Amino acid sequence: MREAVSLVDFNKDTRIGFGRPSIGKEEISEVIDSLRSGWLSSGPKVEKFEHLFRFFSGSRYACALNSCTAALHLSLIVSGIGKGDEVITTPFTFAATANAVVNAGARPVFVDIEKGSMNIDHRLIEGKITGRTRAIIPVHFAGRPCNMAKIMTIARKYKLTVIEDAAHALGAEYRGKKVGALGDLTCFSFYANKNITTGEGGMVTTNNAEWAKKIRALSFNGLDRCAWKRHSRADLRPYRVIFPGYKYSMMDLQAAIGIQQLKKAEHFLRRREKIWKIYDKGFAGLPVSTPSLPEPDTRHARHLYTLLVDINKISRNRFRQALYEKRIDSGIHFIPLHLQPYYRKALGCRYGDFPNSEFISERIVSLPLSSSLTDKEVDSVVSNVRKIFNN
Repeated sequence: MREAVSLVDFNKDTRIGFGRPSIGKEEISEVIDSLRSGWLSSGPKVEKFEHLFRFFSGSRYACALNSCTAALHLSLIVSGIGKGDEVITTPFTFAATANAVVNAGARPVFVDIEKGSMNIDHRLIEGKITGRTRAIIPVHFAGRPCNMAKIMTIARKYKLTVIEDAAHALGAEYRGKKVGALGDLTCFSFYANKNITTGEGGMVTTNNAEWAKKIRALSFNGLDRCAWKRHSRADLRPYRVIFPGYKYSMMDLQAAIGIQQLKKAEHFLRRREKIWKIYDKGFAGLPVSTPSLPEPDTRHARHLYTLLVDINKISRNRFRQALYEKRIDSGIHFIPLHLQPYYRKALGCRYGDFPNSEFISERIVSLPLSSSLTDKEVDSVVSNVRKIFNN
């Protein structure tokens, strides 16, 4: 398989980057086309990107936004979630998941993860449902789909909205359906290290026409029509403010990158799958746990490759320091939210509340994984990880 080649020199200091994007001549040409067009803000390329993404995800509607955080926030708002409501999610996620709940006026309620999948443990959800529960936000950690059949069954039983946090899961599939057409709303991220990127950016997919219409309006300061629709059509009616909205819209400059990235999404994922297999084979026999894969009828998006280090052999921080000294970047995904200062205080959380999340967090290291990694770089990661443990 042809390796992705970047036209931008990201390796001037010869480090192996953690999540280096793969940007080619197609993306650059598309951005130049936008610059020459004179239309830089949300316009025709955003419309095209949304159109392509609908077909890619299998959803009826796709709304492009400036981040996955914005996608989560607006999904909560259109679901009618606000002050006094509760939303069930996992503490083993990035801050944006719970922050969006708080900023919608609601209260996040955490449920621990399964050790194997590192996804929310569906068996614990019903025990956290109260009369104030309005939604569930499952997080597809590292690109592995959650058990959506069980989660949707619980949600329908209690009349709850399911908002998927699919920031890691572009291209993932669950029982023959793409992530993006499973829950009531699905939120994607196109941040720089994601499977496809627009630099910054996000997307909401849904099959609910009213929700999609409201998300669009809310993302344009609550206006009934964006600037592109006002100026590109023979419709001279003045705009109306129908909601107290936000400035969450995506620019055409971002969508220009996304249009070309989405065309390469399958190629990128196959490259990630190839690197994943090399890592699995290369780390065999070391005092680490490699990621487990989902059921045969699902497809992992391979966003993060995570090792669980045997901390009786070496501390996680010492392992990361050794990688750094060998010019290999790494990450920690995640320090659980219930141990973060704000949520400790706001929710009254303490160490011991979610033992599986804590166990994983103390051991986890995310290694470089990107479609732009060369075979030489992948081999270097494997050989240096082995050297660290052998020494």
